[in-house]
Amino acid sequence: MKTSTQLLLSFLLLLVAARPAAAQAPATAAPAATGALTGTVLDSLSRQPVAYATVVLLPATGDKALTGVAADDQGKFSLTKLAAGTFRLRASYVGYGTRTRTVVVGTGTTAVSNFQLPTTAQALGEAIIIGSKPVVEVRADRLVYNADQDVSNAGGTAQDVLRKAPLLAVDGDGNVKMRGSSNFKVLVNNKPSPTLARNLAEALKSIPAEQIQSVEIITTPSAKYDGEGTAGIINIVLKKGVDQGLNGRVGASSGNRNSNFNSSLNFKKGKVGFTSSASAGAWYRPGDFSRDRRGFSALGTDTLRQRGNTYDKGAWYYGTVGLDYDPAEHHTLSLAGSVNGYGGNSTQNLLNRYTSFNPAANQLFLRDTKNLFSGLNVEATGTYTRTFATARKEWSTLAQYALNNGTYGYDFDQYNNSLVALETNQASYRERSRGRTPGHEVTFQTDFTQPFGDKNALEVGLKAIFRRTGSVATVDGLTPALAPDFAPLAGRATDFSYSQDVQAAYGIYSLGVGKKFTANLGTRLERTAIAAEFRATPTPFEPRSYLTLLPNGSARYAFTDANSLRFAYSRRITRPFIDYLNPFVDRSDAKNITYGNPNLDPELTDSYELSYSTAIKTTTINAAASVRHTGNAIEQIRFATTNPSVPLPAGVPSDPSITAQTFANVAANTFYQFNVFLSAKPLAKMDLSAGPDVQYIVRRSPFLNVERRGFTAGINVNASYKFDKGLTLQGFTYASLPTPEIQGTGSANLYYQMGVKKTFLKEKADLSLNIASPFNAYWPYRSTTTTLAFDERTENRSYQRAFRFNFSYRFGQGSQTKQRKSINNDDTKGGGGSKQGG
Repeated sequence: MKTSTQLLLSFLLLLVAARPAAAQAPATAAPAATGALTGTVLDSLSRQPVAYATVVLLPATGDKALTGVAADDQGKFSLTKLAAGTFRLRASYVGYGTRTRTVVVGTGTTAVSNFQLPTTAQALGEAIIIGSKPVVEVRADRLVYNADQDVSNAGGTAQDVLRKAPLLAVDGDGNVKMRGSSNFKVLVNNKPSPTLARNLAEALKSIPAEQIQSVEIITTPSAKYDGEGTAGIINIVLKKGVDQGLNGRVGASSGNRNSNFNSSLNFKKGKVGFTSSASAGAWYRPGDFSRDRRGFSALGTDTLRQRGNTYDKGAWYYGTVGLDYDPAEHHTLSLAGSVNGYGGNSTQNLLNRYTSFNPAANQLFLRDTKNLFSGLNVEATGTYTRTFATARKEWSTLAQYALNNGTYGYDFDQYNNSLVALETNQASYRERSRGRTPGHEVTFQTDFTQPFGDKNALEVGLKAIFRRTGSVATVDGLTPALAPDFAPLAGRATDFSYSQDVQAAYGIYSLGVGKKFTANLGTRLERTAIAAEFRATPTPFEPRSYLTLLPNGSARYAFTDANSLRFAYSRRITRPFIDYLNPFVDRSDAKNITYGNPNLDPELTDSYELSYSTAIKTTTINAAASVRHTGNAIEQIRFATTNPSVPLPAGVPSDPSITAQTFANVAANTFYQFNVFLSAKPLAKMDLSAGPDVQYIVRRSPFLNVERRGFTAGINVNASYKFDKGLTLQGFTYASLPTPEIQGTGSANLYYQMGVKKTFLKEKADLSLNIASPFNAYWPYRSTTTTLAFDERTENRSYQRAFRFNFSYRFGQGSQTKQRKSINNDDTKGGGGSKQGG
C-alpha cells in the first residue's frame, strides 16, 4: 500500500511540475488577450452545481473549440487571457443537454449568467428533448440518487430513501451499510447531524422523505472533507427554498408501519432569504427473534435456545430554520439552526432454555423486557462567505455549536421455570436501569480558494472540533423473595466522561493539462487529543494525542464529453465514538451481554479506485473497480465468558451459558470491489437505473486466530413510467447475498417496493399509494457466529409488508439557488446501529 501511495504522489507532483513548463510554451499568432469569462453551471431542475461540466469557447461560426475548461466541484468556471470579440460559449455534461449562448469578450472580466443544463432524453447535442430528472445520476466523483423523482418515497423517511440509493443497503433493524461496510459518514446538506452521529438507525426515521431532494454517494472524498468514513460519505441534500417570493408545502401520510406530517415555508426578497421546515411522526413495527447456540468445552457441550417477539414504537419531531443575507456584493452572511428529538420503547418477550452437560445447571426462564430510549439534538451554525471579482476565489469562515443528549434504559421481569409471562408480583427477579449520554461540541472552520488561471487552483483550510460526551447509568435489582423493594446493584453503575479534540489543516492543488486531463493532489494533517475519566470504576485511561497524515489525489482523463477515466486514492481515519467506547454493561439479555471498549485505537484505511464513465444516447454507465485496506480494523467480537478474548468488566461472571460482545482492534480487512451502475431511458416516458455490485472480502485476525474470505454481491434496480394526465408508476428492488464477517456470516437481504402517484390541482397536489414487500410478510435476516468456544445461528424476522397513503400540496414555485457553506464534522465512528439500549 505504501509503495502505491508513493507512486501516486510522485505522479501527481510531476504533473504539477510539468504544468508551468507547458504554460511557457510559445503561442502561435497570439492576439491581445486581456479578457475573461466567469460563470456557474447548474442543474436546471434542482439548481445544484453540475460539478466538472465542460465549458468551451467557440468562434462565432464553426464548432472548432478555441479554448475550454472543466468546471470545479461547485460548477464554477473561469476562462482567462481571451481576445476581445464575439464568440459562442457552450456548456455540457454527461446525462445533460448542451447549452450554447453568444458572449461578447471585452477587456477585464465578464460574468455570464448561470448555465442551466436540463436533463434530457437525448443526452448530447444541440437538439434536445427535455425530460424529467433521472432517478440516478452518474457524476465524475459521486453517484446521485434523486429521491424527489422517486414516487415510492412519498410518506416515508430518510431510512426508506437510503434503502434505494446505489451502493447502500439497509437491514430490517435500520442498520445502514455502504459498499458492505458500516464505517461511513452521513451528512445533511454537507454538514453533520449530531443525531446521525449518535444513533443513525433511529435518527433516519425522523427526517421525512418529502424533505429530501437527493442522496449523494461519495466513495473517494477529497482532503477538504474530514478524514472520517473509510467507506466514503453519504450526503443527504434537503430541498431548498425559492429564487424570489414565497413558497412552501404541507403533507401527511399514514400506514401500517409509520405516519407523519411535514411542512415547509420559504421566502426570499432582495438580499434576504428565509427557509424553514417542521415535521413530526411516529413508527411502529413488530418482529420475531430466535437464537440457537451450541457451546464446546473440555467437559462437554451445552445448548442455548432463545425465542421471542418484539414490538418497537416511537415518535419524533424535526425542524429547521435558515436565514441568508447579502449586505453587499461578494459578501454573504448565513445563520442556520435545527432541532431534532425522538423517543420510544421496544418490548420483548424472550424465552430462554439452557441445557448444560451438567443437569444441575439447566435453566428455563422467560424474560419480559421493555427498552427505553430518547434523544435531543440542537444545532446552530453561522457562516460568513467572501467572494471576489476573480472567479472561483473565495474565503469563508464558520462556527457551530451542537447539543446532543440521549437517554436509555430498560425494565425487565424474569419468570423462572415458566414458558409465559405471569403477573409482575410473581416475577423471580426484576431489574431496571436508567442512563443518559450528555454531549456537546463546538466547531470552527475556515477555507480559502485561490485560482491560478483557468484550470489551476489551490485550496487550503483549518478546522478545530471540541467534543465532550459521556455516559451516566444506574442499575437497580429486586429479588422479591429476599427484599421488599429495588436496591442499587454494587459495581453495576457507570459514570464516564470523554473528551475528544481534533485540529486539522488541509491543502489541495488542482490542475488541468490541456483540454482533457485534470488532476488534484491533496493532504490533510489531523491532531487528535483524547481524555477520559471513570468515576464509578477504577478503569485506567491515560490521556493521549496523535498526529495523522491523510494524503489523497485523483486524476481524470476525458476522452470526449461523454467518456472519461478516473483514478483516485485516499487515506481515511476512523475514530471510535461513544457507542463504541461506553463501558456500561448491558445485561438486558441475560445470556448475551454487551459493552463498549474505552481503549480503542483509531483505524486507518487506504482506498484505491479506478472508474470509467460513458454515455451512449440516453444511457449513462459508470463502472468502478476499487480496493480498500484497513490494517487495524475495529471489529465487533463475541466470546464465551469462560474463555474471554479481552478482559471482562468487573462483575461479569465466568459462566458457560453467557457470551459477551464488545469492540476491539483485532483485524486487517481488504475489500476488492467491482460495481456497475447505469441510468437509462429505454422509452420516452420510462426511466431505468440498475447497479450490480460484487465484492471479494478478506478478513484476517491473528488475535482471534481466524481468517475469513469470500464473495458477496448485491443489485439495486429502480424503474418508473409516466403515463398521461399526471399518473406515475414506480418500482424498486434490492437484493444481496450473505457477507463474510470476522466471526461468521452476515445476512442476505431482499426488499422491494412499488408506488403509484397522481398529480392534480394544476400540478400542485400529489396523492400516492406505496406498497412494500406485498408477497412476503417478513424477511428472515439470518446470521452465524463461529468461535472455538461456540457456534450460533440467529434469525431476526423483520415484518416489511407495508402500505402507506400520502397527500402533499405545494404553493408558490421555484428553487433556491444559494447554497450555504456548511461544516462537515465527518470524523467519528459510531451510531451506525439501532438504538442504544442500556
